[in-house]
Amino acid sequence: MRLAFVSDSLAGLSFEAMLDEAVRLGVAGVEMNTCGWSTAPHLDLEALLASADRRRAFRAAFEARGLEIVALNANGNPLHPADPAQAEGLHDTIRLAGELGVATVCTMSGLPAGCPGDRMPNWVVASWPPETQGILRYQWEEVLIPFWTRTVALARAHGVARIALELHGNQCVYNVPSLMRLRAAVGPAVGANLDPSHLFWMGADPLAAAGALGEALFHVHAKDTLRNAPVLATTSLLETGPLTDIPGRSWSYVTLGFGHGEDWWRQFCYRLRMAGYDGWLSIEHEDVLLNALEGLEKSVALLKGVMPVAPADYSPQPI
Repeated sequence: MRLAFVSDSLAGLSFEAMLDEAVRLGVAGVEMNTCGWSTAPHLDLEALLASADRRRAFRAAFEARGLEIVALNANGNPLHPADPAQAEGLHDTIRLAGELGVATVCTMSGLPAGCPGDRMPNWVVASWPPETQGILRYQWEEVLIPFWTRTVALARAHGVARIALELHGNQCVYNVPSLMRLRAAVGPAVGANLDPSHLFWMGADPLAAAGALGEALFHVHAKDTLRNAPVLATTSLLETGPLTDIPGRSWSYVTLGFGHGEDWWRQFCYRLRMAGYDGWLSIEHEDVLLNALEGLEKSVALLKGVMPVAPADYSPQPI
């Protein structure tokens, strides 16, 4: 496995300074945010698509430091009924990935409205009352599957081998079964970006998810979640309070080790290897209480201590 971080983790730094910090931290690559819910301070999607010279200079900045472009990240809601620019950004990200020779694009499945003409996304999290089933049929059969059928074809045309969907709340694909359902419908170019932090707050087990995904496991985000037991006891995991109110929330995104200790992350890395995954662990810092550089330093140190790096070389002795 190899270590990286998501570029927005250091959104306050310039592009060059962010890459210099990657070298100082001892990671091997950076996952670059491009659009969607990110202002993409380190990557000008339109300019890079328009200029081969800019793309060469962009790649050269990584190569000069011995770093890799791990993936392009277009996280957002590409199926937002009132914001078609998010789908356009994803498709432009796929085109840019092809131009840069980046094989993986990270994004989310998207969440459409609940019916034609509605302007707001609608996330169904229960099977009752019965109109929820009509919403799901519309979202999947009329919007989600047709969109991803077209998007997979675009990826294939531009040489992008893997579209890694983050299993994230407020998306049609948010757990293992929904990922597998979409993958069955549109093909094996779609797989999972497994981020334990989201599964934690939705009540799932990332260790079990790693094994269940198998060859559909394309990418891993390393981010932790703190479950705040005194608040959780009365609020539940369905939390709508502001992300900055850590004491008042039932759960919050935190630096690696502050929600789940080193032993859990050691087990997670081992489960990934058991599932056949030997790719990138890309740290995503979204802890509002810790300084970004300090959070990355602590996260890098933790993962370096627990993640397998060298290939296995065990073989039984002939006896």
